Amino acid sequence: MSELILVTEAGADQKKSTALAEKLQISVVSETNLQEESGLFLKLGQDGLSLRQGKLEMRGDFVQMLPRLKQGRLQGEMLVKAAKLKNFPGTPVVLDATAGMGEDSMLLAAAGYEVFLFEKDPVIAALLEDALDRAAQDAVLQKIVGRMHLQSGDSINAMQEGRVSADIVYLDPMFPARSKSGLIKKKFQLLQQLERPCADEEELLQAALAVHPKRIVIKRPAKGPYLAGRKPSYSIAGKAVRYDCLVP
Repeated sequence: MSELILVTEAGADQKKSTALAEKLQISVVSETNLQEESGLFLKLGQDGLSLRQGKLEMRGDFVQMLPRLKQGRLQGEMLVKAAKLKNFPGTPVVLDATAGMGEDSMLLAAAGYEVFLFEKDPVIAALLEDALDRAAQDAVLQKIVGRMHLQSGDSINAMQEGRVSADIVYLDPMFPARSKSGLIKKKFQLLQQLERPCADEEELLQAALAVHPKRIVIKRPAKGPYLAGRKPSYSIAGKAVRYDCLVP
């Protein structure tokens, strides 16, 4: 992959552009000075931060999820069913250890959970942070976003070192077999150029167990193998995905 750059549109927030470039340690190029770019690059415009390559573009947009967040439909989401703790006093805390673009965390936050999101890839984390900032400006999403807390760094280290606690740990790791799936939307092919498949499934699972949650929920392709070969306590399966639930 060629060196990532940040392209800024006219009218974009220059302070945000400078801060983002420093954080990611990448070069900034104004759109007017951009040569033809065939590689992967970030673009900051008035409509937010996006990841682009050729005609492919990916920008986090939680507003598009509003139909799924209506209570009637929300309670039918498999993930919400998988994460439900019966007779739990108070608000359950979820640790999303592999947040990606945060759509699953948004579902859980909309269902009333307090969600802490970890995303180890700094570029994906920047895209997620930008999407959350824009969602916080929406009257309907604002309260939901208030229950979503983006954390920096690798969740495995945080879990192993006892720096986090949660009632539920949610895992959705990328792994090699998934990269060949015809179900993957083209825009997510961009993310796969940044995020490597899970290198050690056993380490990830053991780190989650070290948190001592009441439940670990693992998202897998419907016919995919169990994470680290660990058979779950039970599963909730659909046509495309399956949620394996471990009750330690």
